[in-house]
Amino acid sequence: MPTFSAHDGTELAYHVLGDGPPLICLPGGPMQASAYLRDLGGLSTHRKLILPDLRGTGDSAVPEDTGSYRCDRLVEDVEALRAHLGLHTLDLLGHSAGANLAVRYLERHPDRVGRLLLITPSVMAVGITVTGALRREMALLRRDEPWFPAAFAALEAIVAGRATADSGRAVAPFFYGRWDATARDHRAAEDGQRNDEAAAVFGAEGAFDSDLTRSALAAFGQPVLLLAGEYDLNSPPPAMAEFAGLFPDARYVVQPRAGHFPWLDDPGRFVTTAMTFLG
Repeated sequence: MPTFSAHDGTELAYHVLGDGPPLICLPGGPMQASAYLRDLGGLSTHRKLILPDLRGTGDSAVPEDTGSYRCDRLVEDVEALRAHLGLHTLDLLGHSAGANLAVRYLERHPDRVGRLLLITPSVMAVGITVTGALRREMALLRRDEPWFPAAFAALEAIVAGRATADSGRAVAPFFYGRWDATARDHRAAEDGQRNDEAAAVFGAEGAFDSDLTRSALAAFGQPVLLLAGEYDLNSPPPAMAEFAGLFPDARYVVQPRAGHFPWLDDPGRFVTTAMTFLG
């Protein structure tokens, strides 16, 4: 397992899958080990996937300064990885909360980013609001699923501010296009992959400056792929379309019958979409 040293001396790990031109893949969670990305549905057969474990997650060391878990402070870890790999520019993929880190990296190092892929991205860094009403509307698309009544009741409790300790687990089926054995195993593995202390710091005050980030996105001249899942209530398509509109050259794609992890729901379609963009 390769490692590199961050700017503050923290030893950070990354995993390499496949061969071909490198694609740096920033995991979400926030602050979840990169293992959940797996091989992105077989994308590793076309590109060399570089999967960093962000500080304090997976095989990476815990930093002395836990304030360094904040999203804007993680940017220089990505830059240290680029330098370690000897890349002048990098193709960058950000999933979910990892997309916040990707766009903050772009903001600070625009000349270092080639192709940018945002997969079911979080919108915190760009100040887009996803309302409870929109999440509820997305959830109702699944009303015919056998698990829907219990999951929808949990979602209603979350939206109303009445969430319990079990609510997050109860709504899990909404994050997958199919709530099958693969999805259940994927969800179960999350419990040991996420650093909750780090996640609480990731979006702390000062982590984001949406005006500054939006200005950087508007000036970014390279192509961008923004991929949404048709059923994804975490990153619903209307919000994703708004996000895509912040770039001058964005290819916006909605993957049919996909949730928050589209490479699990339809690996072939996901890889085809990514490779059509990457060329």
